[in-house]
Amino acid sequence: MALKLIIGNKNYSSWSLRPWLALSALDIPFEEILVPLDAPDFKARIRERSPAGKVPVLIDGEATVWESIAILEHLAERFPDKGVWPSEPAARAHARSLATEMHNGFGALRSVAPMNLWRPVEPRAFPEAALKDVRRIMRRWNEARERFGAGGDFLYGAFSGADAMYAPVATRIRTYAIEVDPVSAAYVEAIHAHPAFVAWKEAALRETGVLPEDEVDWPTVKRV
Repeated sequence: MALKLIIGNKNYSSWSLRPWLALSALDIPFEEILVPLDAPDFKARIRERSPAGKVPVLIDGEATVWESIAILEHLAERFPDKGVWPSEPAARAHARSLATEMHNGFGALRSVAPMNLWRPVEPRAFPEAALKDVRRIMRRWNEARERFGAGGDFLYGAFSGADAMYAPVATRIRTYAIEVDPVSAAYVEAIHAHPAFVAWKEAALRETGVLPEDEVDWPTVKRV
């Protein structure tokens, strides 16, 4: 039975991007079900599958998995040969730690820089708390690349679940023209060049639904 992944708008839904990107990049077949975040019956439709009432939700036969980090762990168990996590134990432990840190943290950056793939690349001023998040993310990226990144352009060389978790941050860095160090800048480019991400973004740019809370220039909606 094919996996089913319920997601929200591709332009805005950073949490939906994470498992979608992992599934696509790691060649795990699945069916996509998109429920617009501003649909009047959004909560009702999602709660049919998830008690959290949020996207993403993975349906795997009789199993229902919500929360992006839990979906990645489920995929790692179901598809042990797909490389959801690095194979080397120290790298795998590090990747899981980074992914969980992303899941639980960096709220200051996320609150002032929502994912918005159709916004033109333009800088904006950020509070110190958000800049502190950026500096912490750069330290994590640099450490992963230095210790485990040989053999590829991603945090642990080959694309993994950790990259899926940090892909929305890479979009924020580009969208809001945030200055980062050379290692982090190269990593942001690698995420944007990945064919799976390119496919997601192309679909996002075709969307028309607008969420005012994710448009930092509101009431102006800037689109590339």
